[in-house]
Amino acid sequence: MAEKRPFDILNNALNSNVLVKLKGDVEVRGVLASFDVHMNLVIENGEEIKNGEIKRKLGTVLLRGDTVVFVSPATIT
Repeated sequence: MAEKRPFDILNNALNSNVLVKLKGDVEVRGVLASFDVHMNLVIENGEEIKNGEIKRKLGTVLLRGDTVVFVSPATIT
């Protein structure tokens, strides 16, 4: 089995739906468009999620890497 590095996992998630948890108990769901070495993320079709429901639509958004707690594959419901 090949060793997986964090950037390998992010590369595999490009152009896929992800759920991003940020500091301050904020969650953003959308399509991971790009990222950099600081884990700054560009999310397209972003939505702020609160208690599993859409709180507001964000569109294309840049999430600063030092606020990211985790990135996870997401499904759109």
